[in-house]
Amino acid sequence: MLQSLHIENVAVIRRADIDFSEGLCVLTGETGAGKSLLIDSINALTGGRVNRELIRTGEDKAMISALFSGLDESTMRALEDMGLDLPPCDDALMLQRVFTRDGRSTARINGRAVTQSLLRDAGALLINIHGQSDNQKLMQKSSHLSLLDDYARDGETLSLYRDVYGRWRSVSDKLESLRQDESERLRTREMLEFQIKDIESARLKPGEEEKLTERRDRLLYQEKISKQVRIASRAMKDSEKSTVLSLLDRAEAALTAIASLIPEADGLVARLQEVRYEAEDIADEIGALCDEDVQDPTAELDKLEGRLDTINRLGRKYGAGIDAILAFRDTSAARLAELDGADESIAEYEEQQAVLAEELHRLSMTLSEQRRAAAHELAAMTAESLAFLDMPKVRFEVSVRPLGHFGPDGADDVEFLIATNPGEPVQPMIRIASGGELSRIMLAVRSVLNERYGVGTAIYDEVDTGISGRTARKVGIKLCAIAGTSQVICVTHSAQIASLADAHYVIEKSEADGRAETAVRLLSGEEQVDEVARILGGLTLTDSQRANARELIAEKQTIRQTGGR
Repeated sequence: MLQSLHIENVAVIRRADIDFSEGLCVLTGETGAGKSLLIDSINALTGGRVNRELIRTGEDKAMISALFSGLDESTMRALEDMGLDLPPCDDALMLQRVFTRDGRSTARINGRAVTQSLLRDAGALLINIHGQSDNQKLMQKSSHLSLLDDYARDGETLSLYRDVYGRWRSVSDKLESLRQDESERLRTREMLEFQIKDIESARLKPGEEEKLTERRDRLLYQEKISKQVRIASRAMKDSEKSTVLSLLDRAEAALTAIASLIPEADGLVARLQEVRYEAEDIADEIGALCDEDVQDPTAELDKLEGRLDTINRLGRKYGAGIDAILAFRDTSAARLAELDGADESIAEYEEQQAVLAEELHRLSMTLSEQRRAAAHELAAMTAESLAFLDMPKVRFEVSVRPLGHFGPDGADDVEFLIATNPGEPVQPMIRIASGGELSRIMLAVRSVLNERYGVGTAIYDEVDTGISGRTARKVGIKLCAIAGTSQVICVTHSAQIASLADAHYVIEKSEADGRAETAVRLLSGEEQVDEVARILGGLTLTDSQRANARELIAEKQTIRQTGGR
């Protein structure tokens, strides 16, 4: 169950700490007080997408954290299978998410940094959120298959099917590519042959472009190079005046003359000799810098430019740089080889496709059998729940028909059908269900799913949409029944539902330091009476309204004992 929730800097919520109890927890408040912000916060905490505008104005970041406790063994095992290291003999889990105005988000589970994907997977094991989007989902035929599979819960067969389907789809795509018409294959072959010949005729070598560019630049600046080399060479040894070598010779001779008088001079003479040898080597290398042997620099430049133009031309067509051009050639050669061996490959892929199709057929038949059995059970149990929710004449069916081909999730076409009036044929739900009916149908379906494979906490956001009075009371009783096996948190505007709460919280908006702030607090006995009376209506609270509220709250014990019968 969700034991506690902490929220900081989420829209008008500056800071809120809520301790939830077991059973049915109800959240009420005036319109605009911020009830939806709590749902948005929990959704963000469990890996949902975050809008940066959710961060409170003037703040750089927002933070949401929650402590879940009393986790059962299957949930703990599933969390461990995700790679989460959980302390032994500890059935609690802490989730935390921080998101900043620059769009960054960090998530932690028990203090360890995790990916948003892992946070979302863990959150799905801990909490289910049902709101208006669920009603819209119920109207979409594409969601009915997943809802049925949620009830059937044969994930192993479906996982095997999806794996085989992925491989079958890949082989089928390759076959389709190979089976293109002969003229297209011929055109493709001619194009590939031209491209390969175009590249190979240039006889490109890795690293050639860099060497050519270096040589071209050297020839372009040959005059400048020669001038500066001659200056350096004359300074070293070729000048008629003093040169570096002649000056070194004079210094060596002078020190040699006094070496007998000053012993230290010998060491300096030896060092001068080393410097002279090095200077002489430098002078020789300077002289070699000039390409004096180039007979016709213009002709060589023309040749270099032509070669570089060839490389650039190929680069514009096949990729910048010799490495990219050669890689393109290799890819084209491989594609050409594939076309040459197309007939052999087609036969090989056809064999693979047949084997995979046979396995797909077997798995899809197994899935269909499981779904038909689950559909019968789901329809019967949902109809029973709908009868309790004041829809006794509604017929609810789950149609499972052959799709006619393999799909990503099997070969079944699944659709929820209803008839809201006696004697009328069942039709697709989207055609006839009203808003209030949709809320009850979704509650009925979800209650069946929760009773069979419920998570520790289920949140229902404004499940009372489109209903009131006796029907709202029935919805509240159904929520109480769900709360008997798992924690239920319900946002509601209905006094008939709120009065059945095991714990009643009110969401209030006030002003502090000139800014709006939302707070959440647990109501005591009389406070709950006043809040239920407020929801019942009226500009001011009256004794009769309070009496009605007390009567509704007092019925809770009887309803729990009788199960609403």
